[in-house]
Amino acid sequence: MVCAVASIRLRRGHPRRNGTVSSLRPMLVRMTTNADAPQTPTRRRAPAGAAVLREDVTEAIRAAVFEELAASGYARMSIEGIARRAGVGKTAVYRRWRSKLHLVLDVVSEIAVMGLPVPETGSLEDDLRMLYEVTSRALRHPVASQIIPDLQAEAARNPEIAEALQNALQKGQEGVASKIITAAERRGELRTGFNDELALDLISGPLYWRSVVIRSPKLPKGYLAALARVTTEALKAL
Repeated sequence: MVCAVASIRLRRGHPRRNGTVSSLRPMLVRMTTNADAPQTPTRRRAPAGAAVLREDVTEAIRAAVFEELAASGYARMSIEGIARRAGVGKTAVYRRWRSKLHLVLDVVSEIAVMGLPVPETGSLEDDLRMLYEVTSRALRHPVASQIIPDLQAEAARNPEIAEALQNALQKGQEGVASKIITAAERRGELRTGFNDELALDLISGPLYWRSVVIRSPKLPKGYLAALARVTTEALKAL
């Protein structure tokens, strides 16, 4: 990588201040900064008594869903496994969601509202390179690399999962890409009025193809910089 994502100056939006964001954001930060490091399961102490109704329990359950999806896959995932990983009883889960489907739909849908950080380097090519670095790290993270293909397989059989997954993958990525394009138009790097959907496909398609579809374990040296360069030229040609 050209530089560590932690040192990249990015302008962040204003995520909702709810339990899901506070519990899942640390996981997303790890997914975008240290994809290759070994992951150590988090041990949580089981709350007692009335604590099962607290918001921090809801947060723990939501975070446990990602860990359980990565470890077992959706088909084998169980409420029992989620509860055990979160350090709560099954009743605490069922009080909040009536099935594992509704739990997964809720958690996956929350990713869309968190969004990706928006690069603000002053250059279209550099903005794209920064976006590709963050996205690449997230897609190569052990959790994401296991969960996304599994949920895509389930999405072929379940339209509700398909919609939630589409929102999580598409809204976050396209929201950032649209802002990059708008900033480039404002700076005069791109002409206005071209096909926005085609532009978004050009920005998002190649990296998802390599990372999610063919699941390349390691990107070739200089790949992200080259991708940013040729994508910039393609956008200027629209």
